[in-house]
Amino acid sequence: MEKDCGLWIHILSHKLKKRMNANMQSLGLTGVQSRIMHYILVNCADGPVFQRDVESAFGMSRSTATGILQLMEKNGLIVRESVASDARLKSLIPTEKAAHLDAQVGEYLRQTEQRLTHGLSDTQLALFLETVTRMSANLDG
Repeated sequence: MEKDCGLWIHILSHKLKKRMNANMQSLGLTGVQSRIMHYILVNCADGPVFQRDVESAFGMSRSTATGILQLMEKNGLIVRESVASDARLKSLIPTEKAAHLDAQVGEYLRQTEQRLTHGLSDTQLALFLETVTRMSANLDG
């Protein structure tokens, strides 16, 4: 059987998760925790970051995000702070531990991206991003 787009995306996703988890293991993080931690650290400078922001940015369900964020809180990477205007909302605040790990996380993310895109031209990368954006939109509809 010939490999179709969905299978190739699955294979690529599996390889990327495996590499990210291996890289982040030495920091006591999973690949997805590292990306979420980095996202929170970058975006909290512009204002509060909420769970729904993480769900939207990473295309994950509420229950998946809840589980990951609870573990990150348990591991001392974030704290949840109630928002004065709405007690139901909890702002995700990165801890000093997260800030300390972020330089290494950022370097691992950069290295992984560099390895992933090695040998691809700017035109190929632009076409890839355009293609996966369209494929993602196709699945949303």
